[in-house]
Amino acid sequence: MATLPFDTTDLGREVGRLRDELRRHEELYYVRDSPEISDAEYDALLRRLQQLEEQHPELVTPDSPTQRVGGRPAEGFAEYVHHRPMLSLDNSYNLEDLRAFDERCRRLADNRRLEYVAELKIDGLSISLHYQDGVLARGVTRGDGRRGEDVTQNVRTIKSIPLKFREAGAAELEVRGEAYLSRKNFERLNAEQDEAERTRFANPRNAAAGTIRQHDSRIVHARRLDLFAYDVFAAEDRKPFASHWEALEWLAGAGFRVSPRALCPTVEEVIAFCNKMETERDQLAYEIDGVVVKVNSTALQEEFGATNKSPRWAIAYKYPARQATTQVHDIIVQVGRTGALTPVAILEPVQLAGTTVARATLHNEDEIKRLDVRLGDWVLIEKSGEIIPKILQVVHAKRTGAEQVFEMPRQCPVCGGLVSRPEGEVVSRCVAADCPAQLKAQLLHFASRRAMRIEGLGEALAEQLIEKQMARDYADLYSLTPEQIAGLERKAEKSAANLMAQIEASKERGLTALLFGLDIRHVGERTAGILARHFRSLDNLSRATIEELDAIPEIGLTVAQSVRDWFDDAGNLALCERLRAAGIKTELAGGEANETRDEKFANLTFVLTGKLETLTRDEAATLIEVRGGRVSSSVSKKTDYVVAGDDAGSKLDKARALGVQVIDEEQFKEMLD
Repeated sequence: MATLPFDTTDLGREVGRLRDELRRHEELYYVRDSPEISDAEYDALLRRLQQLEEQHPELVTPDSPTQRVGGRPAEGFAEYVHHRPMLSLDNSYNLEDLRAFDERCRRLADNRRLEYVAELKIDGLSISLHYQDGVLARGVTRGDGRRGEDVTQNVRTIKSIPLKFREAGAAELEVRGEAYLSRKNFERLNAEQDEAERTRFANPRNAAAGTIRQHDSRIVHARRLDLFAYDVFAAEDRKPFASHWEALEWLAGAGFRVSPRALCPTVEEVIAFCNKMETERDQLAYEIDGVVVKVNSTALQEEFGATNKSPRWAIAYKYPARQATTQVHDIIVQVGRTGALTPVAILEPVQLAGTTVARATLHNEDEIKRLDVRLGDWVLIEKSGEIIPKILQVVHAKRTGAEQVFEMPRQCPVCGGLVSRPEGEVVSRCVAADCPAQLKAQLLHFASRRAMRIEGLGEALAEQLIEKQMARDYADLYSLTPEQIAGLERKAEKSAANLMAQIEASKERGLTALLFGLDIRHVGERTAGILARHFRSLDNLSRATIEELDAIPEIGLTVAQSVRDWFDDAGNLALCERLRAAGIKTELAGGEANETRDEKFANLTFVLTGKLETLTRDEAATLIEVRGGRVSSSVSKKTDYVVAGDDAGSKLDKARALGVQVIDEEQFKEMLD
């Protein structure tokens, strides 16, 4: 083990310094939104602290930043009885309700000075945090308001919750707050659900509630919950400050996030704040569904008291619903750039959250079946921020019997090509290579460096070729003339000549590059090489059966089905014939047949994430694949290594949560050597 660069008698002091520094940077990043160091520098500090604590376990304390993520999953959550019930709030749905609340409060105050604090109503779940001598000791869910679940291990993973106060407060303190998922993290989480072909979360609130009850704190850590604090209690359940505003200011000073708020001497100023935040809610990084209004004076709060369910000194003003009921007139299918077919419901236009909504995404065929949506159905829809409106459920009570069951098309609605949905996948795709909806992305892939290497073909040129109908598929590239290219925008004779030379040279790239360039689903560069060496010609591959393909080591049924579907499309076969007629090499070249392969990474799966310093992602992928390895776009338990560069995001978090080995670029290059 490496020798530490300082005297071991100073270990305690060094560990304490590192913890203080890490806490400061956590607050700057997660609470103040003003980081001073990069993620890599933060990770280096954390690794140093971890090393010291591993060498000297006697120095580990519960408030150490290294203790945010637990190791072994919990088997269950213990019940905890709240010292002071976590009551729900009365709701108001119009401004007159707020004025009526103000009248009741003034009557109870009996003409004494009265002012309010207005805070955002965060769409999440309430959490109670217990501190002993300034150190986090317990985290509890609201539960039924009187009994909650002890989720301390999960609460520790939330980096906007300080594990230790910057300045010691009372011996016992309880901080209450709202745990939530930001919009960005909610969208990231649902993207990961889509990638893993799991059910999407309905909204950030439900996702946050489900997350805090996970039995594996590593999953909670990966999902990146946040928390806004909204109240504090001292021993014997008393409030330690004379006013609620002072409590919020103290919480902010103690290292907590506190939501935007206003001190309002009159109810009209409360209303102005409510109206202002409603216009700004879509620009916030998190979901809100209203404003909480509280009497500022702690003494008056205690005097007003509470009913069995709600305090008399607070009320929640709820914004107009972002849900509405409307009718499905039709379901159309849109085709994306990768050929994915996405069903979209055409709705009776309805006003929702300030806009007219006439469409809602249905995601895929399985979602339609899950919801049982039919043409003519009445449905409940929801719009959240900038997210596309979606259908939540069918209103079965309004069915008349005239509704029609929808079926996904078997032919592409754009080009008429074959639609394929391999077993085990949720997305149907058009496999026709000449589909206009996919053509631009396909042309760029076909011309890419690892495929046919036509480097002069970029986005602007591809768009012009498609717009002027000069390229309706890959084969049209080989019938272009220098005069046609020179006549396009920003293309002089010299650049036209260079492009023509690259197109001509691409004819000799070989069968592996051609198969990769054809962009057959699931056929990456390495798989293209395996198919090329096995079948030795495009003709032989086009006649292969699913059984023959599946029998090849490393191919498998999913790839076999995808390849067979691609060659079953008549348009794709015609494209292959035109490429052959244009002079493209469709048989295995001598160099491809005789190449020796390095199998150093055989049976290993890598995921690349973040920005590498000396390699592009394509270069790194090529280095892996030529050594027999596989490059995947998503992290799973089957992943062997995650290569993480700068600004690595959710894939790095997921790798850590699953215990997948993470290496940096230098370690990756050492493996190559």
